[in-house]
Amino acid sequence: MMRILYSWLLRLLSPLLLGWMALRARRAGGKWSVLGAARFGFYRQDEGDPGAVWIHAVSLGETRAAHPLIRLLLDRGHRVLLTHLTATGRAEGQRVYAAELASGQLRQDWLPYDFPGATRRFMRHHRPAVGVLIEREVWPNLVHAAVRARVPLVLASARMSEASLRVTLRLGALLRPAYGALSRTYAQSLADAGRLERAGARQVAVSGNFKFDLWPDQERMDRGAGFAARLSRRIVVIASTREGEDAPFVEAIRRELEQRRTRGDDSDRPLLFILVPRHPERFDAAADLLRAAGLPHVRRTRLLELGGDGSTAIEACRDVTVILGDTLGEMAWYYACAQVAIVGGSFAPLGGQNFIEASAQGRPVLVGPHTANFEQAVGDALAAGAVARAADPAQAVRQALRWLDDPAGLGRMGEAARDWVRQHAGAVTRVADGIEDLLARTPRQQPGA
Repeated sequence: MMRILYSWLLRLLSPLLLGWMALRARRAGGKWSVLGAARFGFYRQDEGDPGAVWIHAVSLGETRAAHPLIRLLLDRGHRVLLTHLTATGRAEGQRVYAAELASGQLRQDWLPYDFPGATRRFMRHHRPAVGVLIEREVWPNLVHAAVRARVPLVLASARMSEASLRVTLRLGALLRPAYGALSRTYAQSLADAGRLERAGARQVAVSGNFKFDLWPDQERMDRGAGFAARLSRRIVVIASTREGEDAPFVEAIRRELEQRRTRGDDSDRPLLFILVPRHPERFDAAADLLRAAGLPHVRRTRLLELGGDGSTAIEACRDVTVILGDTLGEMAWYYACAQVAIVGGSFAPLGGQNFIEASAQGRPVLVGPHTANFEQAVGDALAAGAVARAADPAQAVRQALRWLDDPAGLGRMGEAARDWVRQHAGAVTRVADGIEDLLARTPRQQPGA
């Protein structure tokens, strides 16, 4: 009954929701296909690939997190259907899996909106053998359509905060059946598992976080490290900043540099900051903040126009204090350039962003007070000495500069970070084995069936 009421409410509000999606797409850029046929579950007859492993990665972060699982399934010979809701997630999938898309081993599509008819048509057209939802993408009509189509669903690398649990319990009559219909749930932590069980999930196991298995791109790391070595500067990256964080970080950089100039703290290896906003629509606003603060800067896209990491790009950085990271898919390069990482999304009440990639490169990490999205990981990393917490952007920048003045301590913390990541790897293999167990129990559909 609640799902039917939800579906009618979704239809009534659809003009507003679609308008919001169109506005978001306009601000973010990229091809969103907000009113495209696939968004409503309509497809050309020749597009399906029955029997594939369907993986839904809603946006850029989930697509990156799912990469080691997708790669392992592809290496084991499975066909994969990869779906998204955002243009950044879709673009990342196109970039990473270009060869598999060309060969047909992997296909991409938009996940339809959660209308009953759209989700039914999606299942009927694609006929996946099993579905894998990354982290927390549980939609009532999507799950109902999968159950009707006898497609077992897995929630992988699943997380649920206390706030999300409270919302889920308030909507219990709607969401509890959806969580209860999942065939298996693989939680990031014991605390997540307990909250997911209270939400209605069954067959819950703690597998760990996929992000521990996401090893950075070695070629990008090598180029970043080589670029930094030729620059010969002490570098701090401030990564994945979100709404409301750029301005205080820019002010903190300006103040620290001014105080150092006043004290006469000149060094043969001057400071350089790399500021990387999380979303492309905020790149220009971040550039405006840097100009208003009087901080000489260069955009990463400009460096790429000058050849990327060569001598011309190096020369373009000589007189700047900030590189503005206005590209996607280059986080491995940014972290490889720096000696210290400050990871955003945690200095405003937004839950935090993934810091594990920085730790995997042996970078000491600073996070803010708001880390609900990575609660267990942050707690473990703090205990391991791989991460430290700062109260605000100003304190984070001051602490990062103190670390730069202590190379021995920096090295110890970096090694602790690498060890911590290695100790927590293995979630992907556990989930892939579980998916294959489900596949063995489910009759496989062959292409053209």
